Amino acid sequence: MTDTTQHSLTIPHDLGGLRLDVALQRLLPEHSRSRLQAWIKAGLVTVDTQASTAKTKVWGGETVVVHVQAKPEVHAFVAQNIPLDIVYEDDHILVVNKPAGMVVHPAAGNWDGTLLNALLFHAPQLHDVPRAGIVHRLDKETSGLLVVAKTLSAQTNLVRQLQARTVKREYRAIVWGQLWRNGLVDQPIGRDPRSRTKMAINRMGKPAVTRYEILERFSVQTYLRCNLETGRTHQIRVHMQYLKAPLVGDPVYGFRGIVPIRAMTQTLRDEVTKFNRQALHAIKLGLVHPETNEFIEWQIELADDMKVLLEAMRHEDAQDDEEGFELSFGGLQTEPYLSDEDYEDDDEDGEFYDDEDDLHLEEDA
Repeated sequence: MTDTTQHSLTIPHDLGGLRLDVALQRLLPEHSRSRLQAWIKAGLVTVDTQASTAKTKVWGGETVVVHVQAKPEVHAFVAQNIPLDIVYEDDHILVVNKPAGMVVHPAAGNWDGTLLNALLFHAPQLHDVPRAGIVHRLDKETSGLLVVAKTLSAQTNLVRQLQARTVKREYRAIVWGQLWRNGLVDQPIGRDPRSRTKMAINRMGKPAVTRYEILERFSVQTYLRCNLETGRTHQIRVHMQYLKAPLVGDPVYGFRGIVPIRAMTQTLRDEVTKFNRQALHAIKLGLVHPETNEFIEWQIELADDMKVLLEAMRHEDAQDDEEGFELSFGGLQTEPYLSDEDYEDDDEDGEFYDDEDDLHLEEDA
């Protein structure tokens, strides 16, 4: 969504001899030179009805028409008629099933078309609640349940529950490789020092705890139930990478060259190729209702694309139970899967930030 306003200007003679972009910056100081150059390049600026370039010299007297584009940020808190899959709603909270591909909160590169924009259209009173009642996030390509507060008091109550780690969140995940025992990953997560847009296991990071349970084991993948005790940015994705069992379809935390093409039938290869997001779904959510103080739990079905992928995996010929699948990276053998105890840590204290992204609502990777 982009709004434009047309400005018609006459270049003063005292600006004669300057480049077009420099002259425009003098006349429209509220816009940066780089923004003006982008408009010129996009054909949104004409000089005497002719397209021009930023380097074109002006001599005074020319008529310049500029189609000023509104900054995308202006749409960050605009109500938009976007369909919502509402699982539950009353006067205090609502629970939505977020589809993969939808950003929860506006940020750079995603200023509109977000869950927040949809919520403001569905419940206009959320304009009066910080972040339109959003108290936790899921990554753009993660599907599943989110709770939203409809009042200030409900928002305060939910945030406190999240900080106290009493909100129950359960996920389904499909990972590469064969995990053999249920376990727990207790490893701190912080910014990756080599890539600030990614998270990583970082001893200086915040405590992060993920419990996982094997639901089904296949020849080259494992289907898991994951429960969060904390909610760091990309927590499950980072912890699965730590186990050397990254999520199927994860473009950020997967290992290059990991897909075992020769170990899969053509049917499964096709389904894996078509699966273009991380295989992660928030399937269950439980919390104490902020008004009634009753514990309520919601559970939804697995996302359709993950159902299709699972069915393709179930039709694969199972390998011998004693034959493990080992991942490779760059032609080198990775470490074998470790037992549950190898990941346990006694330090489970620390500030809580909810769900796959924290309460600061950092930008998705």
